[in-house]
This record gives sequence, C-alpha cells and structure tokens, in this order.
Amino acid sequence: MTMQDVLYEVADRVATITINRPEVLNAFRLKTIEELTQAFDAADDDPNVRVVVLTGAGDRAFSTGGDVEMEDEFDGKAGRHV
Repeated sequence: MTMQDVLYEVADRVATITINRPEVLNAFRLKTIEELTQAFDAADDDPNVRVVVLTGAGDRAFSTGGDVEMEDEFDGKAGRHV
C-alpha cells in the first residue's frame, strides 16, 4: 500500500498508522483523510492485527486538525465523500 500522507506498518500484531505531514504539523487535507480510511480498512481486514496505534510524525504536534491551505478541497461534496 503506497500512500503519501499516511504511513502504515504492522509488527507483532500491532498496526501503526502515522499521519506523515510534519512540515504542516500533520494537518489534514482530503488526501490525508482518504489515506487514513485506507489504513484503518487495511488494519480491519488483517486478522493478524489486534491493536491499532494512531500517531503523528515529528515532535511538535500530533495534528493541528484541518489544513486551512486546503480549504477549497472541503466542499459539501467532499464532506459527503468522507
């Protein structure tokens, strides 16, 4: 699974999902939400996964929430899609 905004790995029955946008304090854009959904679906579909850890890359913030630079991406249609 190749993703740009999210890292996904499984080790010892633990899936680690990392929001990987430290340059913007892991702010969410539509692509981030789509990739998080893919990662959680992958963990749900894997019978070897017993625990999921959600974390953010970098050492300054887990996530600042929505990326205001990507505000145009979040219209009514995108909201229904997510």
